[in-house]
Amino acid sequence: MPIQPILVIEDSDDDFEATERAFKKSGNLANPLFRCEDGQEALDYLLRNGQYAELESTSKPGLILLDLNLPGKDGRSVLAEIKSNEDLKTIPVVVLTTSDDEKDISECYRHGANTYIKKPVNIERFFYAIKQLKEYWFEIAIKPKK
Repeated sequence: MPIQPILVIEDSDDDFEATERAFKKSGNLANPLFRCEDGQEALDYLLRNGQYAELESTSKPGLILLDLNLPGKDGRSVLAEIKSNEDLKTIPVVVLTTSDDEKDISECYRHGANTYIKKPVNIERFFYAIKQLKEYWFEIAIKPKK
């Protein structure tokens, strides 16, 4: 089975770079990071539409990190579409966002989010959160093969 990428759906260059640095700092991670900058691009990537039509369909992400506040189709809509799609719904989705609004949290869990994390403002806390996330999803949790 090929190494599954981690899909980071994030419009902020700074937040993506911090996420990338945090994964690198957290130790050996064989999974490559792949970034989509908006919700529609992420769905095209996941469903192999448009510019992603030629990608191998068997290499779906092993984990999705999803920001809620995206241009165009927002993260809430993306989450709902992922979790309602038979081929995608088993991919773990971690909402990683600046919002700690109870409405957002409840809505995301209702739509099937596996975890909801408010991005820490402090960079060291952010690195720690990513390290914990990596350890849980890639060293502790058992996920379906497909």
